Amino acid sequence: MQTKYPILLVHGIVLKDGRIVKAFGKIGKKLKEQGYCVYIGKHDGFGTIENNAAQLKMQIDDILARENVDKINLIAHSKGGLDCKYLIRELDMEDKVASLTTLCTPHKGSPVASKIMKLPNFLLKFVAFWINFWYRIFGDKHPDSYGVCKELQRHDDAEQLPFSDKVYCQSYSTTINRVRDDFVMGIPLVFSRYCEKSETDGLVPVDSTKFENYKGNCTPDSVSHSQIVDFMVRKKKREKIYSFYYAICGELADMGF
Repeated sequence: MQTKYPILLVHGIVLKDGRIVKAFGKIGKKLKEQGYCVYIGKHDGFGTIENNAAQLKMQIDDILARENVDKINLIAHSKGGLDCKYLIRELDMEDKVASLTTLCTPHKGSPVASKIMKLPNFLLKFVAFWINFWYRIFGDKHPDSYGVCKELQRHDDAEQLPFSDKVYCQSYSTTINRVRDDFVMGIPLVFSRYCEKSETDGLVPVDSTKFENYKGNCTPDSVSHSQIVDFMVRKKKREKIYSFYYAICGELADMGF
């Protein structure tokens, strides 16, 4: 079954969708093989929320015209969920978004980002300069890694009212149990647990991922923040992750989206 509206996979920071490294690994390809109309976000890897939301708006308008539809489904990972929330509310896109599904999005921020921002400012500026330098080479139009880290700091602001009465919103988390379950997220996992003793995907605590209709963990397995977007995942776990995306899209189709 196909969804009524096309699907846009929106990546978070660090990963970009390029020729060699894909922001969502083979997930987009696998969904297309299932008959879904899927696009991958082309926004900056280290752009601010406002910057990326503006870039996504341009891409969405292009997709809607190309597919001759009036709405789109957004499945967003990590900071991509924050970009999408800003897009919907601040850029008048409520009428063009049918659904928003966030995966491991730090709706209340990340304790890791908070700790990083406590480092000496000269060091932060130095590291940010080189991150921005390389990401311009990788294709970012307006990289601002320092600004992004500030935006991702931990906070306890809660949504008091429903996010939107026009957009169906749901959220998922993941948890990683042991350092050896993902060597990429192993060090961030130790750091994250040191900062905040709670269940985490290595970067974002589970409580921070809860937004609107929270559905729990993507899978019952130990899955890290990066593994859920098919980054360096073993075959057995990868198939379960693909099945999760199939289930999301199938559910959206059943709901008429």
